[in-house]
Amino acid sequence: MDPNADADVFLVEQIRAGDQAGWRQLIDRYTGRLLAFARARAGSLGDAEDLVQDTFVGFLQSITRYDSTRPLETYLFTILRYKIYDLLRQKKLPVHGEPKDAADWWDHVTPVTQESPSGYAVIAEAGRQQEELLAGMLRRLIHELRDRGAFDDLQVIELVFFAGKRNLDVAELLDMDQKAVAGIKFRAIQKLQAYLEEAEEASRACLTEDHADLTVARVWREQRLTCLKRGTLGSYALGVLEEPWKSYTQFHLDVVGCAMCVANLADLQAEEEMRSALDKERMFQSSVGFLSRPG
Repeated sequence: MDPNADADVFLVEQIRAGDQAGWRQLIDRYTGRLLAFARARAGSLGDAEDLVQDTFVGFLQSITRYDSTRPLETYLFTILRYKIYDLLRQKKLPVHGEPKDAADWWDHVTPVTQESPSGYAVIAEAGRQQEELLAGMLRRLIHELRDRGAFDDLQVIELVFFAGKRNLDVAELLDMDQKAVAGIKFRAIQKLQAYLEEAEEASRACLTEDHADLTVARVWREQRLTCLKRGTLGSYALGVLEEPWKSYTQFHLDVVGCAMCVANLADLQAEEEMRSALDKERMFQSSVGFLSRPG
């Protein structure tokens, strides 16, 4: 399990027990990235701050139903997305319409139900076994590609399976031959079919049941299968991330346009700017006494 996920589980347990220090730590950890996301979509800084505050309140109100097997960051961003949707609707600003680009899914998706995120999670519980099987298969495929350094293949399947791009669009975006894209897609599908055949019979049967809201894109997003760790984004922001991760990070941010990773990067850059300003102030304060005084 990801150490960050372990830390989040521990924080949630503390908060459920009424620990104020745990709650403060969670707020400190997530405020920056949530605010960066909200500021890009709300009309003002004041609105963005209110949305983030409402998000934390919404999390507390639903904490008894929060499933700790799901990434906490994704859950918080989901609540925030609902809050942004409500704000835009109240202000009678456009919230519907087809996305201009499939990679813009986060900005354009309208909630399919008026249930809260936590309530919707309860409704979707019937499909959990399906989701876990599909997520495991996709994660295995992604890790195999990463382990052998096949980042070009990973970019193709991310655009096809997650962003919903056509082969022709993927070929143009990545400057590849369309037949090469089709070949990568075909081999990926073959791999997934092989993984499914390896699964136990009961697991295979669960994918034949009717569960309309189970999609590769949704599972990919909710499980954050190719989202970047904060450490990776931090290295990228500092310009010290080495290839091939540097190119893949740029692809994930600029081509896929992952909203959560973009918000995380903006938060990290803001933190770095703040640290730089504080360092300069400390240097000034520690050296100002040595300024020459008029005779």
